[in-house]
Amino acid sequence: MGKGEVRRVAEPYDTELGAAVARAQEGDEDAFAFVYDLVQPRLLGYLRGMVGDEADDVASDAWLEIARDIGRFRGDGAGFRGWSATIARHRALDHLRRQKSRPRATLLEQDLLETPGRSDTAGEALESLSTGQALALIATLPQDQAEAVLLRVVVGLDGPAAARVLGKRPGAVRTAAHRGLRRLAQQVAPRSTGAVTNPAARTLGSAR
Repeated sequence: MGKGEVRRVAEPYDTELGAAVARAQEGDEDAFAFVYDLVQPRLLGYLRGMVGDEADDVASDAWLEIARDIGRFRGDGAGFRGWSATIARHRALDHLRRQKSRPRATLLEQDLLETPGRSDTAGEALESLSTGQALALIATLPQDQAEAVLLRVVVGLDGPAAARVLGKRPGAVRTAAHRGLRRLAQQVAPRSTGAVTNPAARTLGSAR
């Protein structure tokens, strides 16, 4: 596998998630709580990359919409992760428009960077850093690359699902993720040899 390439595998809980979604659509409140527990950590990590410390409030708005519209969802567990990420992204963009601000970096939840199945070079290198350092590095990427990396690596979506969230073609998202991860790998490499970089002044979506 080449440097910067993303290998996506099905999440081990997708079957359980799909079954729980089906029960939640029938009004099972315990099933909906189970769905929330499975999806929320990664969804919150994605939103932290989008709106920083406002992620909890935006996530609450997203879950209100998810709860309202879950009966309209059609698909499996992996599809639900993509559907919920789309809703979360729309709420994040609404928030940013209201705040007239650009997406900014903050801390990712530690467990989001410890998920299995991400064997790409940059992903492994990011896991060796603190959460603050990892998200600060992602924040140095252009916005299209940063969002592609967040959706592929943090939320765990495959190329077509990430493309649907972003409203782009799968090839464009794969290219953005590849370029973003390749750039991250180049930035992480000097750190392993003791070089110091300072990406703190960057925000998610700012061009280098």
